[in-house]
Amino acid sequence: MKQTESAASGVTPLLADVNSLEGQSSRGRATVSGAVFNICTTMVGAGIMSIPATIKVLGIVPGFVAIFMIAFLVEVTVEFLLRYTQSGKATTYAGIMAESFGSLGSIAVQICVMITNLGCLIIYLIIIGDVLCGNQSGGTMHLGILQEWFGIHWWNSRAYVILFVVAFIMLPLVLLPHMNSLRHSSAISILLALVFIAISSAMAMYALWKGKTQKMRLYPDFANQVSIFDLFTAISVLVTGFGFHVNIHPIRAELGRPSDMSYSIKISLAICIAIYFSIGFFGYMLFGDSIMADILVNFDQNSNSAVGQLVNDVVRLSYAMHLALVFPVMNFSLRANIDELLFAKKPALARDTMRFVILTCVLLAVTYIIAIAIPNIWYFFQFLGSTTVVCLSFIFPGAIVLRDVHGISTRKDKVMAILVIILAIVTSTIAIATSFWSS
Repeated sequence: MKQTESAASGVTPLLADVNSLEGQSSRGRATVSGAVFNICTTMVGAGIMSIPATIKVLGIVPGFVAIFMIAFLVEVTVEFLLRYTQSGKATTYAGIMAESFGSLGSIAVQICVMITNLGCLIIYLIIIGDVLCGNQSGGTMHLGILQEWFGIHWWNSRAYVILFVVAFIMLPLVLLPHMNSLRHSSAISILLALVFIAISSAMAMYALWKGKTQKMRLYPDFANQVSIFDLFTAISVLVTGFGFHVNIHPIRAELGRPSDMSYSIKISLAICIAIYFSIGFFGYMLFGDSIMADILVNFDQNSNSAVGQLVNDVVRLSYAMHLALVFPVMNFSLRANIDELLFAKKPALARDTMRFVILTCVLLAVTYIIAIAIPNIWYFFQFLGSTTVVCLSFIFPGAIVLRDVHGISTRKDKVMAILVIILAIVTSTIAIATSFWSS
């Protein structure tokens, strides 16, 4: 019944909706743990390596406050989306925007999702290529893990290695038709992030025991290195790290009880707060003011000894594996939104095997070709992605509340929506202007 009504309103669910899942056995339904793993994996992507540098800019105390406050605002906007999903007929993010702002609203969401997720997928492949095959910057050749282990050969060049990863690791995962099917790979990706935390914390504790830890600042160093505008740029990194709104509806639709979604979100946010602060704190303790924007560079610079080289290889390899497992989760919502845009009147994507396979393979091929042909394009997507994530995470949910087509928003909701939108616009504008000014 719900799917028929959605189709009539021009909003077609991509996967089986909540009502269609009610007839499934409890064994076939998604669980809270599966939802938590998938939500956490959506948040903990490539930006995890930038957290220590962000903490260096903000300082320990403001850094923790910023992480906590952003997580709080994210939970607020996610609850906005869940309430309007429950009250309306739409079962997708674009569908909710269509109910509030018509076709222009849904197209705006779909374009933002495409820019954000396609950019993420391309960046993931580029980083995996850099880790495994190396790269060349500033006239210096940095060897990848495979070149260090086996020497330079045709078979461990970037094009062949990434093709192997795409064909034998990513393709089987992206062909899974339901988000819940990715729960095990998502659990492994979070485990790999925890491995990185364990290595960083162990090294930091060892350095502390030896009296070799770096000086850490509790607050920003405005006197020497940090300007007030740098704080906004650092906060935008954290905002990107908490953006998971694009996968709310696919995950919610597969839960045995959609009401479990709020519980899953709270657990996921708590886990990610712990992950981000742990990585930021121990990474900053270990490398101090020498911390780079990508902490992998610091590990690479400290790999002169045999033990240092082993640690460097383990960190880089686990990071590449982590991104390979994040890839299918981000691909899921990208594929869903493209299908919703191009085939709005067609049956649910999971029920059309031919369309599902063709769209999946085409997206994977396009992502691979762009990552190989234009490796520097990631700077472009990094800039656009920081803008679109703000729209998806804060501006669009706030606008839905202010529009209030279902008449369910309270005065408190609208005040919070206005506050969120203003903070998002101001922070994003200053961060973009600062990036342009410093480039």
